[in-house]
Amino acid sequence: MNTPPSPRPIALLPDTLISQIAAGEVVERPASVVKELVENALDAGATRIELRIEEGGIDRIVVTDNGCGIAPGQLALALTRHATSKIASLAELEQVVSLGFRGEALASIASVARTRITSRTADASQASMIDSITGEVEPARGLPGTSIEVIDLYSETPARRKFLKNAATEAAHCIDTIRRIALAHPGVTFSAVSAHRRLLEFAAGDWTARALDGLGEDYQQAHRLLDVSAGPVRLFGMLGLPTASRARADRQFLYVNGRFVRDRTLGFALRQAYADMLHGDRHPAYVLFLSVEPAQVDVNVHPAKTEVRFRESAALRSFVYHAVEQALRGGLAQAGATPGRAEAARPAPEPAAEAVFYPRPLDLDWHGDDPRTLRAAAPVGGGWGGRPPAAPRANGSAEQILGFFAPPSGSPQTLSGWPSHIPLSVPASSPDSSGIGAAESASLSASAYAADSGAATVPRLGFALAQLKGLYILAQNTHGLVIVDMHAAHERIIYERLKRALDERGIAHQPLLIPATFRADPLEVALVESEQAAFESLGLDLSVLSPTSIAVRGVPALLAQGDVAALAREVIAELQEHGASRALTERRDALLAGMACRASVRANRVLSVAEMNALLREMELTPGADQCNHGRPTWVQIGISELDSWFQRGR
Repeated sequence: MNTPPSPRPIALLPDTLISQIAAGEVVERPASVVKELVENALDAGATRIELRIEEGGIDRIVVTDNGCGIAPGQLALALTRHATSKIASLAELEQVVSLGFRGEALASIASVARTRITSRTADASQASMIDSITGEVEPARGLPGTSIEVIDLYSETPARRKFLKNAATEAAHCIDTIRRIALAHPGVTFSAVSAHRRLLEFAAGDWTARALDGLGEDYQQAHRLLDVSAGPVRLFGMLGLPTASRARADRQFLYVNGRFVRDRTLGFALRQAYADMLHGDRHPAYVLFLSVEPAQVDVNVHPAKTEVRFRESAALRSFVYHAVEQALRGGLAQAGATPGRAEAARPAPEPAAEAVFYPRPLDLDWHGDDPRTLRAAAPVGGGWGGRPPAAPRANGSAEQILGFFAPPSGSPQTLSGWPSHIPLSVPASSPDSSGIGAAESASLSASAYAADSGAATVPRLGFALAQLKGLYILAQNTHGLVIVDMHAAHERIIYERLKRALDERGIAHQPLLIPATFRADPLEVALVESEQAAFESLGLDLSVLSPTSIAVRGVPALLAQGDVAALAREVIAELQEHGASRALTERRDALLAGMACRASVRANRVLSVAEMNALLREMELTPGADQCNHGRPTWVQIGISELDSWFQRGR
């Protein structure tokens, strides 16, 4: 029989062990040290920060800044646990605005590595230095600001050091860390050097240039700017277009009051906003800044300070979701960046006005008894003289934040001055009676229509010239040549119509003069018998003919021209796999996307010029028409200057 161990008496832990425990929460790897030191430099008002590392930061890390510096008499306190200049009361903790505030980062670092602080204030004649080993303050040489050197990380605790990766991996983590911080502080110059090799350099500038540097070359044109406010809550930043999605979620930068965070609630909202524009396991890229009242967010959740907690998390989740979804789904009449060429991303003559997305009519305000009623101070689609208006604002309660982005009722906004369908008298093939061919006639019709309607310019996607290989529509607009993937574009149009119909009144169905029949197994037959309501809500009228056959007697009116038997089979398969209830809720958009793909115009179908122009006009009125349901681009723009360069014109 085992004798139970005698209970150990409760005792205070020694200070060294307490520091080691705290260090385990704050200092996970060299990148953690870099994060804490760079954030301290920013809190000190630095406008220039330099990082130097050796062996990935394992052997040596030096962060130098030109901030306010530390007085000699306070250097010893800087290495003491829970000593800080950033907060002094509970009230300040509940409304903290600085990046650091816990007062334990430097003490934790000093407990696992030798740490030297050299600092000089602006009014001091020389710098002072303290070494964590000796604890004594000595005169030193140095410019105004602070330089902190961390040597031999975890040298005294080899068990923890062995968990670090190789030098190249740790260096990459250090660079990622400083990049994340730099994106939120575009007015500060950052540089990083390793073994005399410059790894990163950000010059001070505007936030859009800094965001593009962070996202990378793939997003120089494939992005859309966002700036939306609701009372004290503001969301602005840069959204990577779905057409430039990534295999990894490594270009997702989300900030709350200037602090990089990983928040599940907001992350879920962003994934949902991109959901029906990304294919498979692709991931979006973005740089987004959320500003809220400091008292509405708790940043004191974890020592690493990358987790936060919101008082109104549901309202903020809805705010972020609707703001991003509307920005991504903005029709071609609103979109500034296109999934193609540089000249399409910044069309003349008003690049600034077209580059920023403003949901709903611009310059909104509340009025009347219902806070969800909006008043437009400017006409939709009107010009702004090259200068975008201020972002829309609303009162800031949770209910009003939710209502501000309530889904619109009725039809989507149309292009100002353009009807839904444009009558064009352009022949599909062969010259007309005047001897003018289809291409010339299309170009003339564009000019004639603009003159007749009083419009200042031709539509965004221009007017059709021809069809290429039964796959692409070639059109001409003011910037040059537009190429449209007709199947992808039609698929998005049908998908959006199906969603709108289901949201408003259910999908209208069209009876078939002659029912289509197909063979089915017993499980499919049983599903049709038991889930009639689900099929009817999707516009399908199915009936069982025999134990082995099903008849399709009616289909969604929008899809009547497709393969109705194949459409019915696809819907049955979806309901079988996921269940009728889930297919109509969680899987609804995926189900409708599959139906739209099945019914959209197929390759090698010859379209008349009038049909091609009708498709272009529908694209301009359709939310999210820049990409198909799988995230692929539906059109690209090739500018005149690019065409000129191909043929070496002007040389």
